[in-house]
Amino acid sequence: MQTNLSGKTIIITGGSSGIGAAAARSLRLQGAQVVITGRSDETRKLAEEIGCDYYLVDYPRFAEVRSFARDLLAKYPRIDVLVNNVGGIMANRRMTEDGHETTLQVNHLSGFLLTLLLQERLEASKAIVINTSSAANLVGRIKLDDLENAKNYKSMAAYGASKLMNILHAMEISRRFKGVWAASFHPGVVGTGFAREGGGLIRWAYEGLLGRYLMISPEKGADTMLWLISTQPGKDWQDGEYYYQRRPGRRNPQVSPDLAAQLWEASVQLTGAGKQ
Repeated sequence: MQTNLSGKTIIITGGSSGIGAAAARSLRLQGAQVVITGRSDETRKLAEEIGCDYYLVDYPRFAEVRSFARDLLAKYPRIDVLVNNVGGIMANRRMTEDGHETTLQVNHLSGFLLTLLLQERLEASKAIVINTSSAANLVGRIKLDDLENAKNYKSMAAYGASKLMNILHAMEISRRFKGVWAASFHPGVVGTGFAREGGGLIRWAYEGLLGRYLMISPEKGADTMLWLISTQPGKDWQDGEYYYQRRPGRRNPQVSPDLAAQLWEASVQLTGAGKQ
């Protein structure tokens, strides 16, 4: 896929490794101005390698997300694509300094907050917002009275619920943001380090022989993301839809406009998004 993306500014959170890094490399070859985020020095190394901008942003801290949003608004007059790609699975329930369960904050709330803080710039740019979800959405269940996973925490259930939230978030962006297109996608089972904080079988699967021989490369995992960026929304893909291998993917039966709207309102409250 070699589309000319010269003049396009593309933000990829979680862009220092895995599918985010693979996409960043490809997009730079296509001429895009790319901005990546990460938490380690690997972020700087990749940015220097491919010639892109980078920011160190730790998603368990809303203050860092807000600071990042301010930096983006100050430096980039256009934002053509925002990819909310940060994610992980946590073996044990633990709380962030903002008082939220870590899976919820890292996989959903911080990306939600960033997107909302950038709303005016995204609308002015007629941007595309892409959320990295997962087939794990099928095993998730959103309980509006327990979004913080306080009852009977299980790492895969919490992860699945957060990936379902990514789908609902994209659906609701397409309804609320004027002139902005949004979609979510499942990259496939990719051999990356995202499960390094997971426990038991999940971590074993990703780091052992199973991961080595059965999982796809980050480059293959980035394909649908790159397809969404490089093709024409409304023609090649539909607003608010969830994709896998460039086709509509299987979504949790809970997916509905009503739940998407309710989750949005709950997320505004949990992030304090109205407080500048």
